Amino acid sequence: MAYQGQNNFDHRQAQKLGVLVTNLGTPDAPETGALRRYLREFLSDPRVVEVPRLIWFFILHMVILVIRPPRSAHAYKSVWTDAGSPLMVHTEAQCAGIRERLQSQFGDDIEVRFAMRYGNPSIASQLQAMEEAGVRKLVVLPLYPQYSASTNASTFDAIAKDFMQRRWLPDLRFISHYPDYPPYINAMAKHIEAFRAEHGTADKLIFSYHGVPKKYLLNGDPYFCECHKTSRLLAERLGLGDDDWLTTFQSRFGREEWLKPYTDHTLMALPEQGVKSVQVFCPGFSSDCLETLEEIDVENRGYFEEAGGESFAYIPALNAEPDHLDALTQLIEENLQGWELPENDAVGLNERQQRASQKGADR
Repeated sequence: MAYQGQNNFDHRQAQKLGVLVTNLGTPDAPETGALRRYLREFLSDPRVVEVPRLIWFFILHMVILVIRPPRSAHAYKSVWTDAGSPLMVHTEAQCAGIRERLQSQFGDDIEVRFAMRYGNPSIASQLQAMEEAGVRKLVVLPLYPQYSASTNASTFDAIAKDFMQRRWLPDLRFISHYPDYPPYINAMAKHIEAFRAEHGTADKLIFSYHGVPKKYLLNGDPYFCECHKTSRLLAERLGLGDDDWLTTFQSRFGREEWLKPYTDHTLMALPEQGVKSVQVFCPGFSSDCLETLEEIDVENRGYFEEAGGESFAYIPALNAEPDHLDALTQLIEENLQGWELPENDAVGLNERQQRASQKGADR
């Protein structure tokens, strides 16, 4: 096996701490071809779809990749901005905000980048860039607060797969989840409070999370429990009564049972129960994306209003709000504890090069 190396390695190269922030991913353009490439990569991941591979190969290639890309392209066009995909725009802004905060403390001794699990920029490309920048100690933060094998573990899979091909591995710390991290809970609460101070309250506040098949829970995935824990802590921080809020799950597809209650079914049923106004917030989405901007604020808004609901409000994701960036930065800093800053002064780097030369390592 030929391992990846750093062809331009120099013993005088400064060594750095590294932070890699990751998110799910987005197609390169709101077009059928780009959606087909993106969905092929996403839905081919056995962590995402736990179906026997041969059966799933035919379903994916003969049905889903024929029918779904045009529909998804139409949906993406409705949320696409001049700057690109909302998820890409927000993730890039989050990375920039985290970088600014960390560099104020660590200076040029820290390298902060972002990658997408599916699509671009890829995890492999960013790990290569970080190695070439001299990163020898690496913290990875997937922006999925609640752990699931289909998201957090899949991200680790991609890193491990890359490391299998890499000659020199950095020290690694992987932040697998943060569903009850107090600064994260507080950032969400302050965000919701600010929204309600401007727009008023509603009969119900709904916390909607991305769904997964129920069998994942039955097989031991903690996602369902962590979502409910986040909701409970957030409701407590907001001072809500038991009748003031609900936890629901969105974004299912296929015929099997997914985590319940379903967001769409809940919104269809609430008006008959006397609930005429709702506000929806998605604690599991660090950035606004297709699932929040189109699925919640358009599709599910329509379900609620068609059923007799009078007032629907989507509360945006935290995106690059300062409190959110402060919380993420604090989480990263806690995971950097114990790692000393590299000694990158010019004298020390030259001495290292001279010692290497004396031992026959010219570079």
